[in-house]
Amino acid sequence: MEKEYFSHESAIIDQGAEIGRGSKIWHFSHVMGKSKLGENCNLGQNVFVADDVILGNNVKVQNNVSIYSGVICEDNVFLGPSMVFTNIKNPRSTVVRKGEYDRTLVKEGASIGANATIVCGNDVGSFAFIAAGAVVTKEVPDYALMIGAPAKQIGWMSEYGHRLKFDENGEAVCKESGEKYLLEDNHVVKI
Repeated sequence: MEKEYFSHESAIIDQGAEIGRGSKIWHFSHVMGKSKLGENCNLGQNVFVADDVILGNNVKVQNNVSIYSGVICEDNVFLGPSMVFTNIKNPRSTVVRKGEYDRTLVKEGASIGANATIVCGNDVGSFAFIAAGAVVTKEVPDYALMIGAPAKQIGWMSEYGHRLKFDENGEAVCKESGEKYLLEDNHVVKI
């Protein structure tokens, strides 16, 4: 049976890995056998996907990213070059903590910039935007724009990746899509 995805000849795909139709796995990447990738995912060069990782549909993973056990990315997530997920809050070389991995959920449409770090156990909200080099140490709300180390929220982003400017009524319009957003009680929703 012919596979429905592409993998470069240097990629290692362990038996049992579930890989959706149209996905692409590039040079020197390794997908472990108990992982699940949705349709139309793209794993760049030197990407590692551990057991028990779940990637939804259309997840884009840039070069040099390791996705460790406990990470779940919903549909349309972007993981920038060399960004980092941790999976244990208190690692020690001499203490074995396999099985104590914290779960991290990256919700639909979120983008994580190059060289950013997501400390395990901190979920990233839908369509949130984590700036390059940011270090996420707490939960990230939907549509939040996070920068710095530790990451602090400095605003809100549209689903098209543009900064939202809210008026006195708490309404904003994405300059590219024309979609409207509402800010109430420090939460953003698309209207």
